[in-house]
Amino acid sequence: MNVDAERGRVLLEESRELVVILDEDDRVVAASRRAREALEGLAEGGPAPPGLVEGESVIVVPYELDGRVERLVYVGRGDSRAYEELRSGFTASVSHELRTPLARLLVLLETALLPGEDVRGLVDEARREVEQVTELIDDVLFLSELETGRAVVALGSEPVLPVLEAVGTEVEEQAARAGVAIVVEGDADVTLPLRPRMLRVVAQNLAQNAIRYAGPGATFTLSVHRQNGAAVLSAADDGIGVLERDIPRLFERFYRADAARASRGTGLGLAIVKHVVASAGGTVEARGERGRGLQIRCVFPAAPG
Repeated sequence: MNVDAERGRVLLEESRELVVILDEDDRVVAASRRAREALEGLAEGGPAPPGLVEGESVIVVPYELDGRVERLVYVGRGDSRAYEELRSGFTASVSHELRTPLARLLVLLETALLPGEDVRGLVDEARREVEQVTELIDDVLFLSELETGRAVVALGSEPVLPVLEAVGTEVEEQAARAGVAIVVEGDADVTLPLRPRMLRVVAQNLAQNAIRYAGPGATFTLSVHRQNGAAVLSAADDGIGVLERDIPRLFERFYRADAARASRGTGLGLAIVKHVVASAGGTVEARGERGRGLQIRCVFPAAPG
């Protein structure tokens, strides 16, 4: 691939706009990462989603390249008021999530000043609250990096199983304390179009989700395999599961099912997983029910391996 073509591919992929290129038969030639995330049913090689080129906020630029007629489609972001409401809601959620551990931290510090209290124990609890705040801030900043394109997600093809095994070893002690058994398995030849750091982030968040919510006595299996020409990263546990009504909302930021509201997680782990996987051209789905565990499948287009 020549330098100009590669430069054009990167510019399209990392564009902050919703950009789609259509051929003369209205099939998708290419699309920016943000377009793939925002437009349901959009897939390279597939037909354009219904109504894509309609509406006042859409700009269509026709051009000809090597005798082929194509169209560059810029899709507007819609009502700015809706965007502001979304932004305000996210800010309010972050503020709420920060306020809770900070309030607990203040109580612990005030209690430590009282005579006869276990100062060392209170300091240890305060340290955990600080770690909770730090984790939340790190997750929010990481999401911000992803959304502004500063963190390049897909870069080459990375063998998956060694990363999963490393993550399994890292969380083994924490899982044991939670009463959750960790199993890592899969096809050693499978690769995914993710940078090592991003693959580790996905695996860590999937493992942490199971450790926090599956419940004592559960077994969590992190695996990778090929299925119908695709690479599938699966995270499955046989723990307490979730209610069917909660499944569509598991990947929302700060959403926690009723049984998980007492957890010390940030509520951003699965949102990060979805964002990373979608940025690499994959899809994420959740399956499960109450008392029958939870499975999260990250499905990627076929990769050489």
